[in-house]
Amino acid sequence: MLIKNIEAKIRLATVVAIGSLVTSVIISGIVSLFAFRQVANARRSVYILDNNVPILAKQTDIQVNRPAEYRAHVDLFHTLFFSLTPDDKYIEYQLKKAMYLIDESGAREYDDLKEKGFFTSILSSSSVLTLQTDSILLDMPRHYFHYYGKLKIDRRSSTLTRSLVTEGYLKDIPRSDNNPHGVLITGWKTLENKDLSNVQKNSF
Repeated sequence: MLIKNIEAKIRLATVVAIGSLVTSVIISGIVSLFAFRQVANARRSVYILDNNVPILAKQTDIQVNRPAEYRAHVDLFHTLFFSLTPDDKYIEYQLKKAMYLIDESGAREYDDLKEKGFFTSILSSSSVLTLQTDSILLDMPRHYFHYYGKLKIDRRSSTLTRSLVTEGYLKDIPRSDNNPHGVLITGWKTLENKDLSNVQKNSF
């Protein structure tokens, strides 16, 4: 009888010990998770001093604003590449900045336009090119974009308006001074570049 009581007490003590251990592990896990979340939230908070008064500034997730940054990047590249004046130094400057935003597909398009005399014609006809963005459609899961715009070519004798439709993909890269959005356009192609109107100017 005494032995049975001792065995029952040992079993009870074992159950209590194991239960305490499991409970401690669960409580420790919950506390650690809570502490991790608190630290993560604290890292998102930045305090700025304004006349020695702390003001809380919240850090937002980069993915929240990514679609807007993608559109801004695509718009910036197309503006740099197509909004040009009859100044060879300015054209060189614009295209150099544009090449930081795109992969080798941009250089191929540049070489193709150069072979066709596109940039030479800007200089010889004193044309001023202005690009107006109509819309930029994004497919976020595929990192794919469709660009729609109108290119106005203002010459001495006429004003030509052309539609411009391009497509490409977007690749995330580290941000830099030359690429502040941290995006690289890849596989860029021109799908449409046709005349919409050609208005002659008065010669007198």
